[in-house]
Amino acid sequence: MASERECFELSGPLHLTCIDWENTNHQRSVAASLVQGVYIVERDRQEKREGSEALAPPWWEFFHFKLLRKLVDDVGLSIFGAIYEFKPPPSLRHHSLEGRPCYVIAFRGTVTKSDSVSRDLELDVEVIRNGLHRTSRFEIAIQAVRNMVAAVGDSNVWLAGHSLGSSMAMLAGKTMARNGAKLKSFLFNPPFVSAPIERITNKNVKHGIRFAGSVITAGLSFAMKAKQQQHQGNRSVEDPFMTLSSWFPSLFVNPGDDICSEYIGYFEHRKRMEQIGAGAIERLATQNSLGGLLMHAVGKASDSEPALHLIPSANLTVNLTPARDLKEAHGIHQWWADSMQLRSEVHRYK
Repeated sequence: MASERECFELSGPLHLTCIDWENTNHQRSVAASLVQGVYIVERDRQEKREGSEALAPPWWEFFHFKLLRKLVDDVGLSIFGAIYEFKPPPSLRHHSLEGRPCYVIAFRGTVTKSDSVSRDLELDVEVIRNGLHRTSRFEIAIQAVRNMVAAVGDSNVWLAGHSLGSSMAMLAGKTMARNGAKLKSFLFNPPFVSAPIERITNKNVKHGIRFAGSVITAGLSFAMKAKQQQHQGNRSVEDPFMTLSSWFPSLFVNPGDDICSEYIGYFEHRKRMEQIGAGAIERLATQNSLGGLLMHAVGKASDSEPALHLIPSANLTVNLTPARDLKEAHGIHQWWADSMQLRSEVHRYK
């Protein structure tokens, strides 16, 4: 039986009857709806809803998109992503379409149904272990992104994802950015692998913990970089973080969601460290996770892949609207609502 969340007519952004593609709120709502479309496509598959019984099409057709291709995992054959093409009707040709995407590649998060949950949870673990780049699902995803960018150019492609799918989109975006393609990206509730320090209410205690962590992380980072340069004959080592600094993905987080809320403290702490004159420490610390450095120090991890969740620059949007529970705080549905209390800030790594 279909849930209310699956039916566009019951829970979709029906208020968006005319899209202003230069309006960031409209862009966010459309991107979130297209991600929801991937969720419903997979649920349609699992429930064997086809043709007129399928619930997914309104999630993209309402905004004049066409489902160009489904991205299917080679393990379990679940649908984890979709490529949409913008196909406006002739009646919209005289409207301004400045700012619209030609194509959107969207990725869903974990689906807690028997047909896909074990594979999704396996990938959730890979996100925590910083091993998503080694999975076959990501290989399918990045190949689709590369092919689309090669065919139509990076300015015509958007990335979007929620939760696990947000990690997929972030990794794809970082991979493309390293090669010069800065894709416009909408990352909803992206996982931040860390203890939930943001839950601490005492600001001084919270800052003290973050400051101590930054000092330790910066010290280990400095030692690791010195060792790398020694192995490479003191040749200059390219800073991968600086390479990504001109890519500004849009991150959408909720302070009530422990899965992503650490992004709030991550960027605010960086700004505060600059204010107290400790910016050099934080610029080094912000590139690495303490857990990853410790694993590397004891020989349990290689230094070939930086922590997935750490990014130099971002346009961070925080939903300050009170959430009833974790499910609501983490849900994709909050991001197309028309009445939210949002706070946005651009964070630039320099």
